[in-house]
Amino acid sequence: MRNKTKVSIIGAGFVGSTTAYAILMDKLSDEIVLVDINNDKAEAEALDLSHSAPFIGDIKITFGDYKATEGSDIVIITAGAQPKYGETRLDVVQKSIKMYQDMIPKIVQYNKDAILLVVGNPVDILTYYTYKVSGFPKERVIGSGTVLDSSRFRYLLAKHMGVKYSEIQGMVIGEHGDSQVPLWSNVTAYGINVEEYACANNVCLTQEDKETIHKATVDGAFEVIRGKGYTNFAVASAIARIVKAIFEDENSVLPVGALYQGQYGIDDVYMAAPALVGWEGVRSIINVKLSEEEEEGLRKSAKALDDILRNEIKIKK
Repeated sequence: MRNKTKVSIIGAGFVGSTTAYAILMDKLSDEIVLVDINNDKAEAEALDLSHSAPFIGDIKITFGDYKATEGSDIVIITAGAQPKYGETRLDVVQKSIKMYQDMIPKIVQYNKDAILLVVGNPVDILTYYTYKVSGFPKERVIGSGTVLDSSRFRYLLAKHMGVKYSEIQGMVIGEHGDSQVPLWSNVTAYGINVEEYACANNVCLTQEDKETIHKATVDGAFEVIRGKGYTNFAVASAIARIVKAIFEDENSVLPVGALYQGQYGIDDVYMAAPALVGWEGVRSIINVKLSEEEEEGLRKSAKALDDILRNEIKIKK
C-alpha cells in the first residue's frame, strides 16, 4: 500500500461534492481532486472543502481537468444523467452512456493503475460499459451496487423491529433498481435469524411486512427526490464506506457492483454481489447460499440488465 493516497471525483454536483466531504470527514485520503464540466463549480466546491480541512487534518483538496487526476488510487465517477421524479434509473441510460463515451478514455489516459468506482445511474449498466471501454481488469472496475440500498433495507427493518440499526446485518443484491433482491434468508438481528428474533420480540415479520420493507427500500431514493430533487448524503456515505474498505484493505463483504462469471448461473453482467473488497478492489464474489426464490429473483435481475446491454446499447459479449 502507498504512503499517500489520492482520490479523484468526476462530477462536482450534489453527489460528488458531498462524497468529497464524506471522504474528508473520515480522513480517508491525503488528496482529493474534483473535476466537473462546470470548472467554476469544481473550483468553488474545492475551495469550500479546503476551508474546512484545517478542522480535520492536512488533506489537500484541488480541482482541475482530467490531467489533474493523474496518479489517483481511486477515481470515483459520480457524473451521469439524474432520473427525474417518476423516471427509473434505467430511463436515463442513453443520456449517461453518451457522457461516459467521452469521460472514460480521458480518465484511463491518466490513471492506468487506478480503481474505477462507478456511481452514476443506471450504475450496473454504466459499470459494465466502463469495464468494456476502459480495458481494466474486472477487479479494478467497481460499481457502487446496492451498498446504499442495503443501508436503507437495514434502516427500515431495524425501525420496524425497534432495534439498533447496527444490530441488523443483511443485504440487498442484484440491480440497483426495481429488480433488486433482498436476501431475507441471510438477515440476522443480534446474530440470530431475523425472523426468529422478530417473533421472540413479538414483532413477527409477515409476508406483507417483508413486501412493504422491500418496496420502501426500492422507492427510498425517489421519496427523497420527490421532496428535495436529488439524493446526496446517504449515497456519499455509501461511497465513503467502499473507499474505506479499499484503502484500509479490510477484506469486507460489501454488495458492490461486480462482474458475474457463472455465479448463480449468471455470466457477463455487472450488478451487486456479496463481494470481498480490499486494496486491489473486488477480490472475489462470495457464493452465499440463497433460497430458490432469491436465486430466481437474481437471475431475473440479471436478465433485465442483460437485455438492455445487448438490445438497447448493443454491447456484445
